[in-house]
Amino acid sequence: MNKTIRLVLGDQLNPSHTWFTTKRNDTTYLFIECRGEGSYAPHHIQKVVGIFCSMRKLAEALKSKGHTVIYHKILDSREVELIDILDSICVKLSVYNLQFQYPDELRMLQNLEKLKDRGYNITFVSSEHFISSSEEFKNTFSGKKTFLMESFYRKLRKRTGLLMKGNQPIGGKWNYDNFNRKKIPSNHSLPEPFLPFTNVTEVYHEVLKANLPTIGTLEDSDNFFWPTDTKQALAIFDHWLEHHFQFFGDYQDAMTIHNWSLYHSRISFALNTKMIDPLTICERAETYFEQNDHIPINAAEGFIRQILGWREFMRGIYWERMPTFAEENFFGHTRKLPTWFWNGETKMKCMEHSIKQSLKYAYAHHIQRLMVIGNFSLLAGVHPDELDQWFLGIYIDAFEWVEITNTRGMSQYADGGWIATKPYVSSANYIKKMGDYCQNCSYNEKTKTDSDSCPFNALYWDFFNRHRNKLSNNFRLGMVYRTYDKMDDLQKGKLSDRAHHVLQNLESL
Repeated sequence: MNKTIRLVLGDQLNPSHTWFTTKRNDTTYLFIECRGEGSYAPHHIQKVVGIFCSMRKLAEALKSKGHTVIYHKILDSREVELIDILDSICVKLSVYNLQFQYPDELRMLQNLEKLKDRGYNITFVSSEHFISSSEEFKNTFSGKKTFLMESFYRKLRKRTGLLMKGNQPIGGKWNYDNFNRKKIPSNHSLPEPFLPFTNVTEVYHEVLKANLPTIGTLEDSDNFFWPTDTKQALAIFDHWLEHHFQFFGDYQDAMTIHNWSLYHSRISFALNTKMIDPLTICERAETYFEQNDHIPINAAEGFIRQILGWREFMRGIYWERMPTFAEENFFGHTRKLPTWFWNGETKMKCMEHSIKQSLKYAYAHHIQRLMVIGNFSLLAGVHPDELDQWFLGIYIDAFEWVEITNTRGMSQYADGGWIATKPYVSSANYIKKMGDYCQNCSYNEKTKTDSDSCPFNALYWDFFNRHRNKLSNNFRLGMVYRTYDKMDDLQKGKLSDRAHHVLQNLESL
């Protein structure tokens, strides 16, 4: 009998994959916890524990259904790299047929393909997760100089029928983003998130004993609040539909120090590890919208666009532009991240709260990532590699295919405009408009050039001035440069001096 090993990676935890529909005596499912995958970048402790715990749960579920499973725990050997551990297990079992689901990361694909050189027969199958394919993405943008998410999103809306009536969007508009930029009123009561507590103490102590490089904290391993299986993930989502969906659209860009999850669904970790299916989630959101009159169209469309639009689009970009995308640095930025990115000890309230929240929960919502942390990093001229590593490590939902495209493309404009049509930067005005961070900040968000002026303000104008040769022809930035050009030389000089002072003193901000 020719025996086969099927490897299940930590972000391939789909219990409904067709692999698992039939029990085969000649097939063994292999799960590997290894140091290499936990140390190529320092990851949040909650991310490592969450992935390992979720892997163990799926492995046990497969065993209970009669499948043959081998589970290699982090302390089972000193071997570092996944393919070396896999090779050792295969040699012991005299197995030479290997099957993989296509990995979502180029690095992993290249590593697995190296096993051919060790004499293995290798087969790849679909992960059966994504709504679109790489071929569909290529066909959509063949011959185009830029990739617009909106074009891809509309194509997928038509193909899936989500929020469609015939060939037209329900409500008459494709995109309701303009309705989704409200600040949370001071008298508005925010609902608490549903947390499906799991005891992960055993896994937590094994990770600590393995001495993996981690960041962040896990304050209560008896009550881990991220989903570790499909049932928990769907429970979070169903609770969100009932208690949060209504206001998701209105307040999806809002920020506050009073609540860490606001109206966000917090299913991205479960999605990106494939515990739940993206099309199914979109369809359930659509059904709930159709059956409940109190759910507005901007909430339904905004949520579905995040998954059907941005998530699928970013995956397409990743496979289209890698590996060169990982080296993009359009502005030639060189600075390192300040050390307070690892402890949140800064006087800037927006940065302090967003970073400390990230360290505590392994989570920040997209505006905190884009318009606070990413915004500051771009204005300060941080090297994209620095922020790439930080974003990839700190967030529980960060996997390279979705992280690097959002970081280098959306956040840092390092690709020069392939993804975003302009740099996503702002002064303190936007941060104040969308949240309450500025209320108790040590810096004055209203001034630009004083010693206590918010660093975002001078950095904003300095950024556009020093990159004028690369940005002045961008039609979306015409107003910015017209405003700057109307300033007198004295004002421009003060802005430059203040920005220079800020950049020279990043560590003490």
